[in-house]
Amino acid sequence: MSGVTGLHHVTAISGDAQENLDFYAGVMGMRLVKRSVNQDSPGTYHFFYADAEGSPGTDLTFFPWPDLPKGRRGAGITTEVALAVPGGSLSYWRERLTGAGIEVGEPVVRFSEETLLFEDPHGLSVALVATDDPRDSTPWAASPVPPQYQVRGLHVTRLVTRDLTATTQFIMGAMGYVRNAEEDGWHRFAVNGGGSGKWLDLREDREAPRGTWGVGSIHHVAFRVPDDSTELAVRGDIEEFRRQPTPVIDRFWFKSVYFKEPGGALFEIATDGPGFAVDESLETLGETLVLPPWLEPQRAEIEAALPKVRMPVAS
Repeated sequence: MSGVTGLHHVTAISGDAQENLDFYAGVMGMRLVKRSVNQDSPGTYHFFYADAEGSPGTDLTFFPWPDLPKGRRGAGITTEVALAVPGGSLSYWRERLTGAGIEVGEPVVRFSEETLLFEDPHGLSVALVATDDPRDSTPWAASPVPPQYQVRGLHVTRLVTRDLTATTQFIMGAMGYVRNAEEDGWHRFAVNGGGSGKWLDLREDREAPRGTWGVGSIHHVAFRVPDDSTELAVRGDIEEFRRQPTPVIDRFWFKSVYFKEPGGALFEIATDGPGFAVDESLETLGETLVLPPWLEPQRAEIEAALPKVRMPVAS
């Protein structure tokens, strides 16, 4: 049986780095727990937003690539990320987002969960889901959002595929997902025995155009495993399905394996540890640019190439 326990992080592509920081730390009230760079392309930032401690399953991360064209939604690319917020908080969030200039409609109900839909300033499709399910999430005391309304982590991602059968067989056979429900053409799957963030929604559209990466699109979705040995076991299951997973890549704060599901969307398996506090104190997470040890010799060059950013003023 797979050792996947749910979502670890979701990584998207944003436009301007400062605008991204202003929205997710300033408006959404998430904590910037790691200010680093894309390890494969160190000329751009990699921002990690999460709960107060950077707990696995709470991370929404971004590569700011403002020079890219806008992404195109379609098949073979993850189309939406949903974040969990406390039950009864959607009226607060609707007012807060509207006040920040974000167009927000009335809440809708998906799979019996009240949900608020909007696009972030760079076009990323985001949903806020009101839920009181148990979660390993720590409120951030310095957030501009009061604790009773704060984002509590990842909830579900949505993916359009041209061949539902192929993707379903893969996520059930290699990743341990089970069927949960069906609604309006969307098929909901859950990690067998998983905790918060255990959901994945799929919809088949055989005529859908191919989705493309760009500003406002999701780059990849990472799924949690508890440790190195479990990651290797899951990697073996993925390999049996001929998905050509990468070797284990040390990202310093976690270890990663990348692969594409049968429809083409980029997935990752990521370990829960060692975590973001391995090279910073919990009190100072995200305050300065942190590089993995192998990039430290290039610090001066990297810093010179990155745009200057500042933390948003608390409101």
